[in-house]
Amino acid sequence: MKLMILNDEKISAETLKEELEWERYGIDEVRLAFNVEQARNVFREHAIDIALCDIEMPGENGIDFLRWMREENYDAECIFLTCHASFSYAQEAVKLGCQDYILIPARHEDIGNAVQKVAQRRRENQEMQKLGEYGKQWLDSKKEELLEKQGSRLSPGEIVEESVRFIREHLESDQLSVNEVANHCHLNPIYLNRIFKKEKGTSISQFIIREKMELAARLLKDSGLTAQNVAEQVGYPNYPHFSTTFKKYYGCAPAQYKERAEKV
Repeated sequence: MKLMILNDEKISAETLKEELEWERYGIDEVRLAFNVEQARNVFREHAIDIALCDIEMPGENGIDFLRWMREENYDAECIFLTCHASFSYAQEAVKLGCQDYILIPARHEDIGNAVQKVAQRRRENQEMQKLGEYGKQWLDSKKEELLEKQGSRLSPGEIVEESVRFIREHLESDQLSVNEVANHCHLNPIYLNRIFKKEKGTSISQFIIREKMELAARLLKDSGLTAQNVAEQVGYPNYPHFSTTFKKYYGCAPAQYKERAEKV
């Protein structure tokens, strides 16, 4: 655990740093700051876990610093040291998530014990977060295994053909995507994309775009629809996006393609 001491009284801060056996209280690194701006720089440069802050300081005070910590979303705890048992200070500190509020002068042992409690609680929270992350990863891996087993009832070729059928039946949808196809096939998107690319030599997303553009070309050539109408028919509500994509495939804008087709 890394601790920062914020105190405008330099001697007091240095004495606290040197005289406490910080390792005994679960702290392996201590940084000093003598004003709020220095404290901000310490936080920017080091992953601080706990801030031990004096409240009363010239200019910006400890409350200002804690407020900045919260606004910047720093994941750190705060313990205040103060000479005055001010209710307004305490109330504001609680609102901002201050972990403890120590009246000074206080024995170094009392300060160390307060830090130890916060450090222990922080370690427990970090362990719980890690367990939660491990649990989520485990569940995700089991879900992927289950989906792949469900898909194993069909051969890769059959899965890909079913994917192609689904894609071609839903080319008008602007929601058509790898995830949509995977949901239809009850498979993991990564697994489905892997076998699709192996069978077809292209990814699902590229296949969807190609199918949409080929349908658009046929509609422009053989129907009386405008280019705008065609864009909507192939799932492109944003016409400029459709036009840009079409031009990449056919070398000209949809309206030009239609005009040329009508002259043939």
